[in-house]
Amino acid sequence: MANGKAANEAFRRSHQYLLGWLAKADSVSGLIPRNLTQSTCIWNAWDAAADNYPFLVMTASMLDRPIFEGKMREMLATETRLTSRIGRLPDTYSFCKRGFQNDPIDTSQVIFGSAEYMKDGLIPLTEWLGPSPWSERMLGILADLDKLVDVPTQIKSNGLGKHAVVEVGGDLLQVLARMYWQTRNPQWLQWGIQIGDYYLSPDHLPTQALPRLQLRDHGCEIVSGLVELYAVVSVVDPAKKRQWQPYIHEMLDTILAKGRNEQGLFYDEINPVTGEITQKRLADNFGYTLNAFYTVYVIDRVAGYREATLKALGSLSAHYRNHDWENGSADGYADAIEGALNLYLREPVPSAKDWLDSEIKVLWNFQKPDGIIEGWHGDGNFARTSLMYALWKTAGIHVSNWNAGIVYGSVTDKNTVYVTITSPKAWQGKLIFGSNWHTEHMHMPVDYPRINQFQEWFPIEKDKNYTVTIGSKTQTVKGSALIAGFPVQLKPNEVVRLSCSR
Repeated sequence: MANGKAANEAFRRSHQYLLGWLAKADSVSGLIPRNLTQSTCIWNAWDAAADNYPFLVMTASMLDRPIFEGKMREMLATETRLTSRIGRLPDTYSFCKRGFQNDPIDTSQVIFGSAEYMKDGLIPLTEWLGPSPWSERMLGILADLDKLVDVPTQIKSNGLGKHAVVEVGGDLLQVLARMYWQTRNPQWLQWGIQIGDYYLSPDHLPTQALPRLQLRDHGCEIVSGLVELYAVVSVVDPAKKRQWQPYIHEMLDTILAKGRNEQGLFYDEINPVTGEITQKRLADNFGYTLNAFYTVYVIDRVAGYREATLKALGSLSAHYRNHDWENGSADGYADAIEGALNLYLREPVPSAKDWLDSEIKVLWNFQKPDGIIEGWHGDGNFARTSLMYALWKTAGIHVSNWNAGIVYGSVTDKNTVYVTITSPKAWQGKLIFGSNWHTEHMHMPVDYPRINQFQEWFPIEKDKNYTVTIGSKTQTVKGSALIAGFPVQLKPNEVVRLSCSR
């Protein structure tokens, strides 16, 4: 019940965010603005489309199916129709002009926006939903982007930031790795290897060639991206894996040696050659980078990479409660919590659990009564992290016919999950159990840690039988039926307790 109350608050706040932002949508197009201050007149790919809209979709898919089937699909169709500029590649759309913001076309911005929209927005939707109109949108963008760029080395800044080239390369590697898993299209593997070969070489290895290596977002993507593709070739191309292995290890070893503080967290930016700390603020995205270390630990069994993960997780509760990650922004808490939660699934350090439970409350305190958090595209990360937190507390279960009064939580113990659900009003619906999403949706052979994945806390296998007990009644239920939804009826204030065993 304690987990249920925590999950209920996370779900309610996410739904309030959904309604709050929909109230700010442009009255003509129905699209949401980039932010509610200086960019109220535009929808852009790398902010509004990448960081905010997808988590409106995610929230609606769990908590408000009418909005999911209606407004969310309408926004996708509108965005595709109004913003596609170079083939299916999106560009910034102006509500004030009722047309594109930029004339002539700034190709660098189109490439950057396309990469960001796929990696930050459409990939997590695809991990959660599986094949859908959103995954089709991504595959369309990817196909047209392949006609425009190979290894992204010539992207001009144009207000995108000094790390744009590296960020796009990292974005593409993550997208190509996961889209190869899902589709097994050799085109995506070939393109990914082309980018990987460029960076995993003596001339361009990020820890040798970059005078400034950013270990926070807008830079750290290249580390995760190279490791994600390394995970792919370790399965499908052992020769390429052997070729890349020394470069991957050298990159990670350099970051461990030069990029951490004494508690094992990463600095925002370092000079990887000299070891100079060029930005001493700590990266809220420490978990994103540690995903890469833990993945290589899984592949190559390098004990030091697991130890780096344990060191960072073990330091959080003692040293980083209510830590100001991003100069007072909620987004820093969201990213830090998500990263720690993803690693906690693999390494359940008890003190990290306490930290997660305390820091989610800090994040929630940023939300305003109208559901808006800070009024910019980073608000989407509030919902993304809150939903991940809620699914932790429910062991991956969500319900059909959700409303704000339903309280349900779960606890797992070895091969059994225990669920308690109650409602002040009569309710009937389904408990929708989580599956092996990495297998069912992405066709991945291993659930290695990766940015914006939705964690599998008690994954149900569709072809196995499970024992479900409610009160004195026990029955055998096929896994596919649990994933489709197990029916439950509640009388007002009734408390139903259910167990499900492998």
